[in-house]
Amino acid sequence: MSDSEFDIVGPEAIREGRATDAYFDRTETTLRHAGKNPHVVAEVTADQFPSGEFEVLAGVKDAASLLAPLGVRVDAIPEGTLFDGGPVMRIEGNYLDFARYETSLLGFLSHASGVATAALETRVAAPESNVLSFGARHVHPSIAAMVERSALLGGLDGFSHVAAGDVLGREASGTMPHALLLCFGRGEQEDAWQAFDEAVSEDVPRVALCDTFSDEKDEVVRAAEALGDRLSGVRLDTTSSRRGDFRHIVREVRWELQTRGIDDVDIFVSGGLGPSDLRHLRDVVDGFGVGGYVSNATPVDFALDIVEIDGEAIAKRGKLSGVKEVYRTADGHHHVGLRGGEAPADSESLMEPLVRGGEVVPSFDIDAAAERALTDAAKTGFGAE
Repeated sequence: MSDSEFDIVGPEAIREGRATDAYFDRTETTLRHAGKNPHVVAEVTADQFPSGEFEVLAGVKDAASLLAPLGVRVDAIPEGTLFDGGPVMRIEGNYLDFARYETSLLGFLSHASGVATAALETRVAAPESNVLSFGARHVHPSIAAMVERSALLGGLDGFSHVAAGDVLGREASGTMPHALLLCFGRGEQEDAWQAFDEAVSEDVPRVALCDTFSDEKDEVVRAAEALGDRLSGVRLDTTSSRRGDFRHIVREVRWELQTRGIDDVDIFVSGGLGPSDLRHLRDVVDGFGVGGYVSNATPVDFALDIVEIDGEAIAKRGKLSGVKEVYRTADGHHHVGLRGGEAPADSESLMEPLVRGGEVVPSFDIDAAAERALTDAAKTGFGAE
């Protein structure tokens, strides 16, 4: 029985190769017993052939950090690239140098890519809106930084988790929960909003939560009267069982503000929202907080497969043998071909060096990766209505 304070597999276990499946331990034992350690090429793929269903590659930074000390050569498509078939990463080296790290490697790539893909879906659903990641409360706190980084990589504008912000060097966003209003009590909303205004740093926007005790329209008007020009926005987080026609509620709120000559207060909405909700509301609200749709995204089903041993093409049933290249064609599609073959006309090779001589080759810039994802989304028609 472990005496660990929390049920967390720590960085040391990952680095030492203990964060692995038991059969890799037994494979390593067997190969060493037999004196076998072939030079292999292995590829990480989700789909063997292009499928037209694009996803966003994320988690490459952690993968590179894991693989760099192992004495292997690694290539990958750049983080933030959309893919729909063929390898996203290639590892060349002696098999026992990296065998036990497969579990962690796939975990780094699979989970982050799923979150980034969901984030990009919400981003393209409301391209002109401010969209924040509010879903850290739905995941184990040990992976909150991964979730928030992947959300940024998918194009979201910010996130709510404070410790993730410490890891990523970004300021967390968010103003107040319903608990704050509840602590002041029914009918005392003005006191709560005014206390917030008095207590919180000036650089925090005065966004009042306006649906705790009474009608959204009523609380918004009261917040505007209580804070006056200091009110920068309101947030409606009404649970789906109470909100009815959310779009109509938002329009009512906007109307009541405008009838009072208030046209500079932004309206933000949150609470169980996904891409279809953002499309439905994006012309009547200024921003969104998206939670579980992003944080709870299904991981991409990556696999790591040996495709060459000691220079000979080989693969298990259902997988494609031989070392491959992946190309983006001018029309936005992917093409998978054997390494050394002729590239399609008007195409670019997507594989780039990731690890050479024990060093990580590229630098990792979240904003650049997010821009790549948005550019690829436009090229491929990702998220088109």
